Amino acid sequence: MPIALTVAGSDSGGGAGIQADLKAFSALGVYGASVIAAVTAQNTCAVTAVHPIPEDIVAAQIDAVFDDLAVKAVKVGMLGGSPVIESVANGLRDRGVPLVIDPVMVAKSGDTLLPDSALIALRRDLLPLADVLTPNLPEAARLLEGPQAETEVEAEAQGRRLLALGPKAVLMKGGHATGKVCVDQLITAGGETLRLQAPRRNTRNTHGTGCTLSSAIAAGLAKGQDLPEAVSTAHAYLQGAIAAADGLGVGSGHGPVHHFHALWS
Repeated sequence: MPIALTVAGSDSGGGAGIQADLKAFSALGVYGASVIAAVTAQNTCAVTAVHPIPEDIVAAQIDAVFDDLAVKAVKVGMLGGSPVIESVANGLRDRGVPLVIDPVMVAKSGDTLLPDSALIALRRDLLPLADVLTPNLPEAARLLEGPQAETEVEAEAQGRRLLALGPKAVLMKGGHATGKVCVDQLITAGGETLRLQAPRRNTRNTHGTGCTLSSAIAAGLAKGQDLPEAVSTAHAYLQGAIAAADGLGVGSGHGPVHHFHALWS
């Protein structure tokens, strides 16, 4: 049984964070373990409270998982602050498994999940460990301290600038762009770019899309797929989850995607 680990925040509404990651792992045939880095009071409308988990408890969770489970890939999501970022980086360094780093900064509701003070630690400690970094366009702009990309060419250029911060590859997600087609670009240090596109769907139920995509990539890596295959498979899975999202009817705000769209009638 392939095993993947998620290190992220808990979403009490069940649509993003640890909950979305474990659902994606399960839907894709991977056993999911978890390290909770923060607890949020959250639903489809807003984040009303965030409680960071003490960094020593985060470190203990990581050690407990790796001491017993044969983890084949790790997804890192919301961490909340510098002390936890440093603890996670120290805990995952030299584990010998691929790391998918999703630099979660803002919830779908618009609430801030990562303070500016933690950006230095994120760039310094975590980005160099990433086998693939998966920012959306606003996150990429914030990491680079510049304007948000408005075209595919600008997004690819920003992805290459992010490569200079240490990750082996960058997946620039196009969900925040405009136009009838949504384009994601996987940019690697070797100079190659894999372009993935899908119709932009008219739905407000996109809560947890970033978490779901990054955890789906980790699931593919845990099953032995190479990075382009894992990203392509995860992209197709997420598009199915978005297409079926309106059928869930969960919450009154930005509802979740349908992680089990291929399993539930």
